[in-house]
Amino acid sequence: MQIPSPAQLLDFRGKTVIVTGASGGIGAGIASRFAQAGADVVVAYRTNEGGSHAVVKNIESAGHRALAVQADLSQSAGAAALMDKTIHAFAALDVLVNNAGTYPVSSLVDMSESEFDQVIADNLRSVHLCTQAAARAMIARGGPGAIVNIASIEARNPAPEHSHYVAAKAAVVMYTRSAALELGGQGIRVNCVSPGLIWREGLERDWPEGVNGYLSAAPLGRLGQPADVADACLFLASPAARWITGADLVVDGGVLTHRVY
Repeated sequence: MQIPSPAQLLDFRGKTVIVTGASGGIGAGIASRFAQAGADVVVAYRTNEGGSHAVVKNIESAGHRALAVQADLSQSAGAAALMDKTIHAFAALDVLVNNAGTYPVSSLVDMSESEFDQVIADNLRSVHLCTQAAARAMIARGGPGAIVNIASIEARNPAPEHSHYVAAKAAVVMYTRSAALELGGQGIRVNCVSPGLIWREGLERDWPEGVNGYLSAAPLGRLGQPADVADACLFLASPAARWITGADLVVDGGVLTHRVY
């Protein structure tokens, strides 16, 4: 086995990367970071067409290639169409980042069946369908490949009014391990990243008590940035993580180290 030089480890030139839920926030940060590393990037979105095209424009203005693709990834047809359009445009698929999801709030006792089902579909079923479709495409061309799922620290530390979301993200962590077990023989590594609280425009205004509480609990004393999550994805998708699969990389500024008693 030839081991890449340190300078080659985060070089994604000649690679094609799909990032789901990439029209803004963490997903946009991940897509932009892979493009900066040289990858051709597919920006997948469900409804935010303007945001996705803005991400593509920013990537292209920096001299890289990108494509926006609309798809409902909670449906198998949407996941399959995303893979087909990616391969048609760039002739390959090397990396999938399953970032798409929703983050609603609803108390356990008041939650409707449809609310629960929608969160499971958006945050778990989409991961399965995209992983399945991507694995088929990677295997068909002889591999290898890398898949990175975005979970959450709430998979380890539940939050009020998030029982559906917490359940979905905890399942993503275990699904990642199961997929790593099944796909490793095909040369496909599967890992996940569990972010903590990530900054977005207006967060301090919308949730000041949550932001202040997080800042006081996190040993590193700041909120995360989309680039913090993106760089974890770059690492796990790169040859630097060539002997890592089935792992859950927590990116939270150390907040889970906070004592609870």
